Amino acid sequence: MTKAEKVYELLKEAYPDAKCGLDYGSPFQLLVSTMLSAQATDKSVNAVTKDLYKEYPDLDSFLKLTQEEIEEKIKKIGLYKNKSKNIYKMLRELKEKYNGDVPKKMEDLMSLPGVGRKTASVVLVEAYKIPAFPVDTHVFRLTRRIGLAQGATADKVSDEMMTKLPKYKWHLMHHLLITHGRETCIAQNPKCEICNVKDLCNYFKNNSKNK
Repeated sequence: MTKAEKVYELLKEAYPDAKCGLDYGSPFQLLVSTMLSAQATDKSVNAVTKDLYKEYPDLDSFLKLTQEEIEEKIKKIGLYKNKSKNIYKMLRELKEKYNGDVPKKMEDLMSLPGVGRKTASVVLVEAYKIPAFPVDTHVFRLTRRIGLAQGATADKVSDEMMTKLPKYKWHLMHHLLITHGRETCIAQNPKCEICNVKDLCNYFKNNSKNK
């Protein structure tokens, strides 16, 4: 069993309920929520989208909103000005280029304004169950800290992780790492004493030697 697979099994024991933290009812809503989630917590996104999706549940209803109206409705979320601009443009391209259907191909999703590889990967794996390995700040930090990847960018880490685990494990591993990053392997002062993967972790080995 590889190191990545050992970490996967240990984290699966620790977090049996790990799953997507965003609330959504369709691929379109997931796309919008994932765009909103950049540098924001899932909790803050869900708080905004709860009422937003009741009033504007689909693409056609969203298209009635001006950019300023989108801005007003999402202003409790970080980077809301830039996000509202991208969402406004994305809505129109989705309608014109894809007849309102959220694409099922990585390159098509990434052609939409404001949609990078991480957002596209989340939509593919969550909405369509198409294997992908999204890398957010938690996944990026943990894979490098534990020693599962060395890539200097999120895309490179994604590429590395996809070579180290079978496809059917990508989706859950993404969620396991996020959950572990939120609860235990936090950015500042990680809780190594309660971590069940510390014996496999480069960070722990290096820091315990220095004490």
